[in-house]
Amino acid sequence: MAIKTYEEMNELGLDILKEIGTIGGGNAATALSSMLSTQVQMAVPSVKILDYNAALAILGDPEELVAAIFVEMAGEVSGIMLFVLTKEVSDEILFRMLGKTESDLLAMEEIDSSVLIEIGNIVISSYITAMSSLTGVNVELSVPQLAINMLGGIMSVPIAMMGQHSDKIMMITGDFKIDGKALDSTMLLLPDVESLNVLMKKLGVE
Repeated sequence: MAIKTYEEMNELGLDILKEIGTIGGGNAATALSSMLSTQVQMAVPSVKILDYNAALAILGDPEELVAAIFVEMAGEVSGIMLFVLTKEVSDEILFRMLGKTESDLLAMEEIDSSVLIEIGNIVISSYITAMSSLTGVNVELSVPQLAINMLGGIMSVPIAMMGQHSDKIMMITGDFKIDGKALDSTMLLLPDVESLNVLMKKLGVE
């Protein structure tokens, strides 16, 4: 039976999304290890379907300034993906890549933005590769875009774009470690409901 909202997904469907997250996180860790020239590990992710306020409560202070990499999905799966980086994560990445000890998210140089976009692109592409490998779907990604805003403003983007499908957000969370230092990682994966049905059908999940 086709689902009409995220909330109708069964446990098996959620387990499959968790598996996509696990494989995608592993692929991302391998790619980031090479890019950052150091060991990167990803924890087993948690997949939750939450309303806006609950998701925001988990992520942190809505007035916290964050960076986010945004892409749109097209092809057999449509929707958006949003990779959220706290200032701590951004600082760590820019230190590893450029030797900068601290960054100003509101006054970044072009090279800083390029590095964060590339990191976000690697992570998002790793999840999409995992999805395609598990389900056989063809997914095309738009050019990644960087947004700097308060967390509450960033979180309003998926609600505005995908609110007609559900008032819920599908959130994949899991720490990753750079040289043993734990850092928060949050991926928002929001396929439209028709795309979810495509994924579940490909996998034989009813």
